[in-house]
Amino acid sequence: MTVMPLLRKVDCVRLYVNNLEAGLAFYRDQLGHELIWRTETAAGLRLPESNAELVIQTEDQRQEVDFQVDSAQEAAKLVEQSGGKVILPPFDIQIGRCVVLEDPWGNPLVLLDTNKGLLKTDAEGNVIGNIKPDSSD
Repeated sequence: MTVMPLLRKVDCVRLYVNNLEAGLAFYRDQLGHELIWRTETAAGLRLPESNAELVIQTEDQRQEVDFQVDSAQEAAKLVEQSGGKVILPPFDIQIGRCVVLEDPWGNPLVLLDTNKGLLKTDAEGNVIGNIKPDSSD
């Protein structure tokens, strides 16, 4: 029996900054990472050799790696059946669903799906909604 890999790709690496403008001045202006999107408390920056984003945010001081999965709900079931533990059951996020798990060794796994579509932005990168998953708009 062949098991398909659960973790599709790294979606983002999240880092805490205590001031979003100062974080943008450092990561965008000094280190050269292009702004993809922003809200009042977070900004996504391009990692040029990857689809993954560097997300700087002001709400949670923990560093975090988020993995994309096809379905957060199904991923939670599979990880739990395989010996992992659900820390935070699946919940809605703007782009889909997210779940926080631990593997059998206590490593945190933040898994999300994009079933609601990726973020839609205006010309300045401000988030103004979602791009429907089946749309190129």
